[in-house]
Amino acid sequence: MTILVILVPLALALGALGLVAFMWSLRSGQYDDLEGAAVRVLSDDDISGRGSPR
Repeated sequence: MTILVILVPLALALGALGLVAFMWSLRSGQYDDLEGAAVRVLSDDDISGRGSPR
């Protein structure tokens, strides 16, 4: 039963840390362009022929 004295505050601290990290990612603009990454994967503009491994 005494382990709950350690585990409950630890769980609350980890939850708060996760919330702070999520709020930081929102404010820093991580979720501003959700469609851009999907489009950049499909484009082949960066393939130039030079420096290819073949």
